[in-house]
Amino acid sequence: MLTVFLLSPASCSGTRAKLLLQSRTSPLTARLANGGAPIGGVFTFMSSLYFRGKLAYANAFGAPPRGWSGALVIAPGRGLMAADVPICLMDLQEMAEVPVDEDEPRYREPLVQHAMALERALGPDGRAVLLGSVATEKYVGPLMDVLGDRLLFPPTFAGRGDMSRGGLLLRCARAGTPLDYVPVRGAVRHGPKPPKLGPAPR
Repeated sequence: MLTVFLLSPASCSGTRAKLLLQSRTSPLTARLANGGAPIGGVFTFMSSLYFRGKLAYANAFGAPPRGWSGALVIAPGRGLMAADVPICLMDLQEMAEVPVDEDEPRYREPLVQHAMALERALGPDGRAVLLGSVATEKYVGPLMDVLGDRLLFPPTFAGRGDMSRGGLLLRCARAGTPLDYVPVRGAVRHGPKPPKLGPAPR
């Protein structure tokens, strides 16, 4: 089945993003200033374990339509970007200026436009799996308006914090064992905090 993963963004205005924008010694900043670096790698630096888990999982289990990536990053003001597309410092600065808010046209409009193109590429049987929070409408609202019941998420995400989700996704990617998915529409999107992950198998 055609499957594309939609990765929620790292904070482009958070502490680690500011470190990148202001650093004079960071190798990643140097890459951003001289030709660019893949957005997936940049967001992994800014979000650490959580984004690293999302990216590893999407790369392990994505089965995209021809011409698409299986790992699409929700990029503020840019819609959906393949995780391996390079960005530069100016791109990061511009994304930091766009609030991740479903009522913000600079965020919503390109996201909806790209979601419409993805919906056509997936055809009647493909699916888009959101690896990100479903507790608010900032991702779910614009995406579900276009993708409807083909927008899925892992129900085990409900109640988990970012670090727990990241660790779970990394573990699944390494084991080659995908999670179950359910449509976002009608799902329980808030839940009790699950038990902590046990030690990873050796």
